[in-house]
Amino acid sequence: MSEHDFGDLARRDTERHLLIAVDESDNSRRAVMFVADFFSGNPDVFVTLLSIIPEPTEDLFPTEEKQQQWLTEKRTAMDKILAGYKEILLGAGLKDKQIEARLSIRPCTSIGDAILEEQEKLRCCIVVVGRRGISHNEEFLYGSTSSKILHHAKHCAVMVVE
Repeated sequence: MSEHDFGDLARRDTERHLLIAVDESDNSRRAVMFVADFFSGNPDVFVTLLSIIPEPTEDLFPTEEKQQQWLTEKRTAMDKILAGYKEILLGAGLKDKQIEARLSIRPCTSIGDAILEEQEKLRCCIVVVGRRGISHNEEFLYGSTSSKILHHAKHCAVMVVE
């Protein structure tokens, strides 16, 4: 995060800083479109588009070269998706200086925890996520990123877009 993008932290605390956690899903696209529609043209809104790619374990690939190739392909694909999401926000009237796209490749056991760590670090007042669209049984078995964020977020509002 640069000072050019968001100004000093004290100023940003008085403004609306939204964190939109995204991936390549239709639900993420709907979340971005919701924010674009709801906050369009507001000069006091700052948006961070965040995508987290869990760093794969060493034993998942036969060689380190294959792992690096996979990471490069994932990074390239996600950069393209983030650029598309940014275009949606720009098309709704937000300015380039109001939008930051952030891609994090990191070891994590829970995407929800990683998103909450970023929210705390950036001091966003709203976290927006798309609902994955899994059944209650699947959510019970596998967990839900949106549910985790909804139940564990502190000092912010959470919007779950379906």
